[in-house]
Amino acid sequence: MRCDLLFDLDQTLLDFHASERLALKAVMEAADLTFSEERYAFFKKANKALWLDFEKGLISKPGLFKERFRRLFEKCGCYTDGIDLMQINSDFIDIMSRNGVLMEGVPEFLQKLETGLPDARLYIVTNGAERNAMGRINSTGLSEHLDGVFVSETIGTAKPAREYFEQVIKAIGDPRECCIVIGDSLTSDMLGAQNAGLTSCWFMPQGDIPEEVKKYDIDRTASSFGELYEVLKEFYDKLSAGERDLT
Repeated sequence: MRCDLLFDLDQTLLDFHASERLALKAVMEAADLTFSEERYAFFKKANKALWLDFEKGLISKPGLFKERFRRLFEKCGCYTDGIDLMQINSDFIDIMSRNGVLMEGVPEFLQKLETGLPDARLYIVTNGAERNAMGRINSTGLSEHLDGVFVSETIGTAKPAREYFEQVIKAIGDPRECCIVIGDSLTSDMLGAQNAGLTSCWFMPQGDIPEEVKKYDIDRTASSFGELYEVLKEFYDKLSAGERDLT
């Protein structure tokens, strides 16, 4: 049986925050606002809360894009009447898309996967904006290692919805038993895998939390790329052994 590795993108393979920080500094300075670590922390907190609302269907993606900059600009004392927040967001995404950053250890990890799991297929499953996600994937060379990318903006539904993963599985064309979801987000990746009945691996460099593992019915955890490789190799080997048993 073929092995399909469904990787989340941000904070799993790409360092989202490194690209985000650079882009936010640029758009703030273009708007004559002073960038600071305090303001960046505020933006990250607001952005995270809005993405959680998006995952729950409480806000649209355009609404999220505008609201995160409205909150930031008003925090800076700059009221947004007459400001084109969607253009600010577009500039922000454009800068991010040209400045992808791989997580430390990813090149070596991918090389190890290609050597140790030669028949595995690698896919990206992400809720990010198409232009942002694809730009950063291409700017880092990550695209050379991938068999496909599934962006919620294109699919029309987002993680953690079961429908999102059903469309991914249909496009891949393999049984769900062949798929494992790898990601850092509990509410997006792990809940999505749980909703879709897929094997899951929580990539959590900050440490394991037993209560969360139980809550989201997580199958495996890994706190480093070395541990993640071992988890995926075990999954791959079990699929390969099952295929041999059928011959």
